[in-house]
Amino acid sequence: MDTAKLDFRTTIAVFVMLLLWSSAFAGIRSALPSIPPGELALLRFLVASATLGVIHAARGGSLPRRQDVPLIMVLGFLGITVYHVALNYGEVIVTAGAASLLISSAPVFTALLAAAVLGERLGARSWVGIAISFAGVALITLGEGETLRLEPRALVILLAALSASVYSVFQKKAILRYSPLAFTTYVIWAGTIPMLVFLPGLVPTVRAAPWDALASVIYLGVFPGAIAYVFWVYGLNRLSASRLASFLYLNPVFALGIAWLWLGEIPSWLTLIGGAVAVCGVALANSRRRPRRPHVAG
Repeated sequence: MDTAKLDFRTTIAVFVMLLLWSSAFAGIRSALPSIPPGELALLRFLVASATLGVIHAARGGSLPRRQDVPLIMVLGFLGITVYHVALNYGEVIVTAGAASLLISSAPVFTALLAAAVLGERLGARSWVGIAISFAGVALITLGEGETLRLEPRALVILLAALSASVYSVFQKKAILRYSPLAFTTYVIWAGTIPMLVFLPGLVPTVRAAPWDALASVIYLGVFPGAIAYVFWVYGLNRLSASRLASFLYLNPVFALGIAWLWLGEIPSWLTLIGGAVAVCGVALANSRRRPRRPHVAG
């Protein structure tokens, strides 16, 4: 069982990570009509790779240890290449409602894998909290008027959720040997390399894309693509993989707030109820029983 305390600095890191990742949905949605999914993923992580590379070099960073390169390449392929390419294609061929629910299965997969690989154990309270959060996401989806119809092509979103879970769990074994910035830099570089298969179509796509779509991709690369992943590794250094993953249920809640303030999209009452349910589930999943005070005879 995870006994690590969610201190102030870790709380801020998790909050910023969630806020940035939640804002990515609007960025992806605005860029996809002008930029195909594969080219979007490549351009986003070329920007992220360059951003992290400059910061890493400015801080005197070095290359990873040779023995760690194979694991870093696998993690980059699963957590960056597979996840983001599958998610981008999924947002084109699968309804948003189905996509949000399938992606919300990632914390469950993470908890199961963490138990098998890392020996992490979630108590009954945490599992109940995860179930409540999942129900909250379902209410948000229904409140937004999205259909929950699933089809065989929805498996691409499930693939994204599974790859993110494997990435989170096996990353836990390697991050202690590097700083969060260094490890994130290596993994994003590794994940960007396989995306170069989309390079032939990138130049004509960039030439034809409107400036606002390109601005969205630059934002996706610098903030949700680079900075948020650094904070994810920082949090994973201090919390168990299953516990940190449970906070991802707050992503739809934050996304609702961003859409409300930024785009003027007013959520329905059912959506607001779903958000409140998801928040309660996350709070329950991360609550800890207070130790019993020893009885003192008086």
